[in-house]
Amino acid sequence: MAAENENAKSRWKRLKEQMSHTYRLIVMNNETFEEVGSYRLTLLNVYILISTILVMVAVLVVLAVAFTPLKRYMPGYGEGGENREEVEELYREVKTLEKQLAAQKEFSSSMQKVLVGDVETADDIIRSNNPGDTVGQVERSLEEEQLRQEMELQKVGLAAQRPRTANFSPRDVPLEQMYFNSPVRGEISAGFMPDKKHFGVDVLAPKNTAIQAAMDGYIFFSDWTLETGNTIGIQHANNTITFYKHNSALLKKAGSFVKAGEAVAIIGNTGTLSDGPHLHFELWHKGNPVDPRDYIKF
Repeated sequence: MAAENENAKSRWKRLKEQMSHTYRLIVMNNETFEEVGSYRLTLLNVYILISTILVMVAVLVVLAVAFTPLKRYMPGYGEGGENREEVEELYREVKTLEKQLAAQKEFSSSMQKVLVGDVETADDIIRSNNPGDTVGQVERSLEEEQLRQEMELQKVGLAAQRPRTANFSPRDVPLEQMYFNSPVRGEISAGFMPDKKHFGVDVLAPKNTAIQAAMDGYIFFSDWTLETGNTIGIQHANNTITFYKHNSALLKKAGSFVKAGEAVAIIGNTGTLSDGPHLHFELWHKGNPVDPRDYIKF
């Protein structure tokens, strides 16, 4: 045991002597052998110098990771509160966008159903709740059907008098800058008289003349009413609506899309408010009737 201790002390003493031995580092010019510099070194000094450099590099790396964006790229580091807040904020934004997208899809689906006439009415709800209840149902008479159709058309007119949100144009355009196709060429027998509730113009034309759409649009009404007979209503871009009344025949159904100049009806003399073959044409813009003669040449 004593011998082992003596050997250990002897090795430590030899190592200490080696570490304290002085060496000279001489730097010379390779061509002239001129001495450029001379440095006295020990193994202990070299060890201390290298250790100091390594410690300084380690400290610099730690500081760079701790106080610069580099920590985001270090696995397992920087996953604290700041990153959590960013992830939570992104999650909230994604949820908000999902809700907006769902609302937009629902709105588009509803608008599509309205345009094609596939809407759920109160009668549909009653029938769906009572599918087997047919007792007490009475068939509607012709006069009742005519009255109901007239009331529906009046509802459409009232809706047209309110500001509308449906707009196929990306921005509002003045009527003066819009091009309208003449629905029919002929003589005007009655002008625009809103004070007498005559919200359009009456145009005389030969029998069987085709009535053309004034602009591109969707037909939202195509039916017969007691007062106006066979009637067509078209929703155009820029919150614009046109009505074509007293036709002898209707060529398009509700929900159809028509181009400007496309035939939609045949001129006629239907309805109680008609006293001869003619077209009663109305132009509405942003819920208000306007004089068609200011924008269309008949």
